[in-house]
Amino acid sequence: MPEANPELPKIISLQTHPVRIPFVDGGAGTGGTPSRWHVLDMVLIRVEDDEGNVGWGEAFAYFCLEAVKSAVDRMIAPFVVGQSISDIPAWNIDIQKKLHLFGRYGITLFALSGVDIALWDLAARRARKPLWMLLDADVAVQRLAYASLVRYGNADLVAVQCQKALDLGYRHVKLHEIAPDVIRRAREIVGPDVPLMVDANCTWSVEETIALRKTFVECDVLWVEEPIFPPDDYTGLARIEGQGIATGAGENVSTAFDFQRLIQSVTYPQPSVTKVGGISEFISVLKSCAQAGKIAMPHTPYFGPGYFATLAMLPLTSPRTLVEYLFVEPEAWLAATPQPVNGLLSAGDDFGIGFTPDPDVMARYAASL
Repeated sequence: MPEANPELPKIISLQTHPVRIPFVDGGAGTGGTPSRWHVLDMVLIRVEDDEGNVGWGEAFAYFCLEAVKSAVDRMIAPFVVGQSISDIPAWNIDIQKKLHLFGRYGITLFALSGVDIALWDLAARRARKPLWMLLDADVAVQRLAYASLVRYGNADLVAVQCQKALDLGYRHVKLHEIAPDVIRRAREIVGPDVPLMVDANCTWSVEETIALRKTFVECDVLWVEEPIFPPDDYTGLARIEGQGIATGAGENVSTAFDFQRLIQSVTYPQPSVTKVGGISEFISVLKSCAQAGKIAMPHTPYFGPGYFATLAMLPLTSPRTLVEYLFVEPEAWLAATPQPVNGLLSAGDDFGIGFTPDPDVMARYAASL
């Protein structure tokens, strides 16, 4: 492990706060998850140093809340408490080496991602800077957001939600639909000038995806996201790209190392800060995308620190980067959460990642495990 820096305060606590917030999306919430998806599960991570500075992170926890909380508590926290961590990326790699026997990706990386985010938030707050400034970006920026609709499986419901997104000022819409007639209906509603994306959540084979090329072309689909299973069939994704179908993928890719392989196979790499290994790995992915001439399109269907951390890194992204905004309505907000305005989202000027939770909301929606 990197040596402690005697000039930095020591971290004296790492606490996990499992939170479960119901949401509505205008649909049935069934089809792609173990049970009805109608709650936002989050493992919030709070680190504090001996000078009273606090940092917040979020580990991905949809349908795996208990396992992720346990992984943070038992696998990551012992390498944090009592330490003065000055080089967060080096610490991150060191933890990956120590934990690889227990799972290179998946829940291990979800847990590490959340703690890494909290450490970066803590570092920026100590420096009294927004994260983007700590990372040597010059100015806060705006990026276009897109409405990321859930899967409805019904053309009429999709039409209603597409129109709602347009009315709210969105200029880009992403579907999670797999039926050609539903995709076509969405294109009719949004019109010819609004970019439309389709996320299949790994539904098809390579051959089935290629067979749908006519639909994608006629509907002028900007990208087809995660069309195939397994999601790490990078050769298959490259075959689809070779047929003139632009693809996006990356939410199921962990670590910058694995992204090196994906980046060569897709037009739009899509790192998720709560899955890829946190801010440290996310930054490395952005650099690799830039070197390869690819535009990163962050995967961020979250409303906690993962969302805030993504916004805080927008100044490091391409001006053509689009930001995902999950098109649902949470029952409550953990913090004063930036909303798209006329289809735009901004990096903020608050210290750290900009996330300060409402303790009453945290208490009200604390998950019983």
